[in-house]
Amino acid sequence: MRKLLMIFMFVITLTPGWGASLINDTETERILTELVTPLAEAANIPKERLKIHIINDDEFNAFVTGGEDIFVYTGLLKQIKSPNALQAVVAHEMGHTLGGHMAHMSDRISAEMKRTMLIQALGVGLMVAGGNPTLGAGVMAGSSGIAQQSVLAFTRDEERIADSMGVDLMIKAKQNPNGFITVFEQMHELTGVAESKINPNRINHPLTMERLNNAREYINKNAPEKLRKQNTAPDILNQYELVRAKLVGYLDTQARVRELYPNSDKSDAAIYARAIANMRGGNLDGAMVGTKTLIARQPENPYFYELLGDIQYQYGYFDDSVESYEKALGYAGDAPQIQTALALVLTERNKPGDNVRAIEMCKRSLLIEPAPLTYWVMARAYGEQDSGRADWAMAEYSKMIGNDQDAKKFAKSAMKKLKKSDPEFIKANDIVKL
Repeated sequence: MRKLLMIFMFVITLTPGWGASLINDTETERILTELVTPLAEAANIPKERLKIHIINDDEFNAFVTGGEDIFVYTGLLKQIKSPNALQAVVAHEMGHTLGGHMAHMSDRISAEMKRTMLIQALGVGLMVAGGNPTLGAGVMAGSSGIAQQSVLAFTRDEERIADSMGVDLMIKAKQNPNGFITVFEQMHELTGVAESKINPNRINHPLTMERLNNAREYINKNAPEKLRKQNTAPDILNQYELVRAKLVGYLDTQARVRELYPNSDKSDAAIYARAIANMRGGNLDGAMVGTKTLIARQPENPYFYELLGDIQYQYGYFDDSVESYEKALGYAGDAPQIQTALALVLTERNKPGDNVRAIEMCKRSLLIEPAPLTYWVMARAYGEQDSGRADWAMAEYSKMIGNDQDAKKFAKSAMKKLKKSDPEFIKANDIVKL
């Protein structure tokens, strides 16, 4: 059970019907939202409709759907060292949406090819995925040569337009558009040699050097010099580095963590990555020392207390864990993931009143962001004392993870135990009718 909280601290859930895994992490989502919000506002996307999704995949990629849902790959976050460069990637993807490119693409390709192209044409770094610059070359496999060349030429043109529209969006948002140059320089470092052997007419993106040169020329012509010299605020840089370290600490191997953040590196980001890696590897003493060092340096950082709460929980120090999570929430405000983690610790500690408080924590969390694991913890908090509501919570959990059979089974069980006037009865009935 104690190992389970590590999963809660950095939740990875499968998306039903897609097969991709999404990461829910308050710290990562908040810094990305802060970076993307100026772009969204410049694109006339209301802040309250903006949603960040983090895909657990090492691909160097991002895409936008509907203009409001931003999907960012962990591979992109781990590799892009500059928050300004990350903004450029998102701006490029928004450029596709603003240009209506996906709708135009639909008109040019067959129904069988549509799904592949609509996904793969979106990525600013498609050719870089896994360091394989030829990845995009097989997108149109199986189509006729004439159709293939037509669509690939079309997508290359759309990529050029999206780059320009992305730069325009960065300028409108008053963000330094040189992030595009940073991205393309990094991409060229990864693909330059291999690209020299590629037929540029056989891929769905322009060659990186072309994009780099175009970006430089367009930015110099259209962006004010003051904006081009604008630096990212130090606090944003610090938060971004911590998020990148967190991703590495949770998702990469111990060897990779040591390679990127050796013991000689005394930065906050390095200590953060090593503390998380130590916790994952069972070295709780090392994780504790690192985390307390971070708290001494940044005593108001909620996510360091969040990590401390997880470590203390795994030690079995439930009172200390509860206190740490309460401090985290005190600094972070309403943070659904931290509220869910605290609720789980309360159910494990199980002192008088703990389950009641855990249920309230879960309700607050669900009001902000419904999540399957929050329903799971809520079911645990209701327990045998309120098995009807526990079954309803498990029905909601099962529905969210795509298990409709169990969802209906738990919903039917809940309806047998609840009053027809209970809100949970009505919700359970809705699940049965699905």
